[in-house]
Amino acid sequence: NVREGFTRADDTLPERILTEPLKGGAAKGHFISNEELKLMLDEYYTARGWDLETGIPMKAKLTELGLDYVADQISAK
Repeated sequence: NVREGFTRADDTLPERILTEPLKGGAAKGHFISNEELKLMLDEYYTARGWDLETGIPMKAKLTELGLDYVADQISAK
């Protein structure tokens, strides 16, 4: 995805999930706010070793995974 130009800006949910409250179940009446989504993405990116601003894996993570050749091709921190 990084190679194709995807960034954190592309990592979102459908508008419906962000605005329409659920109609049933344990979370009835709730929806995911933009602020909650931002916090969830921050936690996910941190756990994965990705840059919080861009959503791109950091060079250290790519090296850890044995992907030095990829780390040299992208502008990760």
